[in-house]
Amino acid sequence: MLGLKLPTDPRWVEIVESNIPEILTDHAYCEQKATTNAMYIVINFPEYTELVSDMIDLAQEELQHFKMVHDIIKKRGLVLGRERKDPYAGDIYGFMRKGHIRKFVLIDRLLFSALIEARSCERFRLLSEQISDQELKDFYRELMISEATHYKTFISYARKYSEGEDIDKRWQEFLDFEATVIAKYGDSATMHG
Repeated sequence: MLGLKLPTDPRWVEIVESNIPEILTDHAYCEQKATTNAMYIVINFPEYTELVSDMIDLAQEELQHFKMVHDIIKKRGLVLGRERKDPYAGDIYGFMRKGHIRKFVLIDRLLFSALIEARSCERFRLLSEQISDQELKDFYRELMISEATHYKTFISYARKYSEGEDIDKRWQEFLDFEATVIAKYGDSATMHG
């Protein structure tokens, strides 16, 4: 369903299990960035009323996910660490078209968002199936479903606002590029690392 061209090496779960505090902090900030991304769309594309409404809802949901991760951190007697950069997301961001043609900026922002959600969904699925920590196994199963819904939302809006652009072609370009990017990662206890 997600179309990702290069699956995550299952050994990534072993790296995650060796440093649960790190993955929880990284995950929390991924949720914060997803909140910020949804609000970026609201602020920069206010003329799309339906999109704005859905992005407000999505931002609230992502903020709730941040809280859920933070609650797990507190429950385990841990402390939320400092925010980390996400080089993977930065690499994908660099692929987006930017500039003065708003249609292209919007479409690429939506496809960028769909791609981040797709990879997160794939990683959450892996954790829900393979991590030995039952609480985290259940937690990531629940979030996997949410990420899949977000992925579909972003893809649907890219199609809705395509104005004649071949979204399937552009999506394949994103997927091809992402395969080259993700090949560099998978060796750290971060959601996309």
